[in-house]
Amino acid sequence: MNLKITKSAFLIALAGLSTSVMAQETPSANGARFSTQQFRTWSIGLHGGALTPRTLFDGKFRNFQTAKENVGYGGYIKKQILPSLGIQAEFLAGKVEGLRSLSGVDVNGDPTYTLNSGFKTHIQWSGALTAVYNIANININNENGVLIPYVKAGAGYMSSGADYHVGSAQNNQSYMENWFIPTGIGFKLGVSKGLNLDFGYDVNFVKSAKFDGLNGATNDKFTYAHAGIEFAFGGKGKPQLQNYSSLAALRMQSKEESEELRRALSTAEQNAQRDREQYAKDMADDDNDGVANKFDKCPNTPAGTVVDGAGCPLVVPKPQIIKETKVVVTEADRKVVDEAIKNLEFDLGKSTIRAKSYTTLNKVAALLVEKDFSLKLAGHTDITGSRELNLRLSKERAESVKAYLVSQGANASRIEATGYGPDQPIATNKTAAGRQQNRRVEFTLF
Repeated sequence: MNLKITKSAFLIALAGLSTSVMAQETPSANGARFSTQQFRTWSIGLHGGALTPRTLFDGKFRNFQTAKENVGYGGYIKKQILPSLGIQAEFLAGKVEGLRSLSGVDVNGDPTYTLNSGFKTHIQWSGALTAVYNIANININNENGVLIPYVKAGAGYMSSGADYHVGSAQNNQSYMENWFIPTGIGFKLGVSKGLNLDFGYDVNFVKSAKFDGLNGATNDKFTYAHAGIEFAFGGKGKPQLQNYSSLAALRMQSKEESEELRRALSTAEQNAQRDREQYAKDMADDDNDGVANKFDKCPNTPAGTVVDGAGCPLVVPKPQIIKETKVVVTEADRKVVDEAIKNLEFDLGKSTIRAKSYTTLNKVAALLVEKDFSLKLAGHTDITGSRELNLRLSKERAESVKAYLVSQGANASRIEATGYGPDQPIATNKTAAGRQQNRRVEFTLF
């Protein structure tokens, strides 16, 4: 009763593993670099080879002196669980044959054999569930493994019948069922992402002494040396899990990323060079009228021409009066400048002055005209962004203030506009409040 239940459970397990090959596959990868890799984990194999009673474990005393090789054939369905571990349901059929059965021992202790005797066992069917352990995945330059040595072991159940003869006497057994333990070694050659060549040597230990028809003292065993082919199920773009070389894949991905970074760096350097050339061109003053080319709406004005903030000649130029008296800056004058600094605002990331700043800037322009002061404008930024960009922005904002003051009648030659970028902070750049203080234009009267 218990034996029947055990056999039934084993066959159900084999059937379940075989039929689950039709189960749903994991969706294929989208091809993005460093995304989750998808693999082929199901495969089917077919093989053929030689069946013989001779094994590596026979020793001096063999049940039969001469082993004959007969054709065997089989196949398997395999599920790869880990890169190094797979479970497969396999079958095997064929004939095992030997001649000259062991009859005794001579005076020297050597075995003697009976001439004109032998056996032929027909394996009607056999099924086994085995675990296959991949010892290595040998390949460092290609993600698809080339050489994969493996070992395997498991448990199986078979139906076999032996024909034994001594001379003309025949002893034909009916088919009987026995457990057996399949073990083996072998290697696979990865031909492509979905195809392997499979070469193996199996030793099967039968839980019976009557497999060869001769009821000996020990259980019987037989060998199956085979070669075959293995096909993997799944999308053509997916590698087999058992063949996949993560080291090779990582090397290829790193190479691709390195090349992409080099291309991006080269492009960034070219863009930076163009920006530097454009900045030098924009901030130059080709006609020496005190207005940078970028802000100069009337380029190439004659030397000595009094211009407004846009670089265009004033309709009624004011006479330039040089006072020899000592310049005195009062507290009231500083208050006018301080108010202008507090109210000075620009468009985000630009040098355009917002309209709300005009009122206090107008007072500064009137102060410059009335008292003939000189004014130094120093633009500053925080450390957000590149230093080159911040230097340019601070210079452009100082030039914008100068252009506006000149447009209101101030003498362009008495106004100096300089940009220091992030180089002269007055507060920490680690906080938003500190960075806000560092983004400023300083007015210095003298």
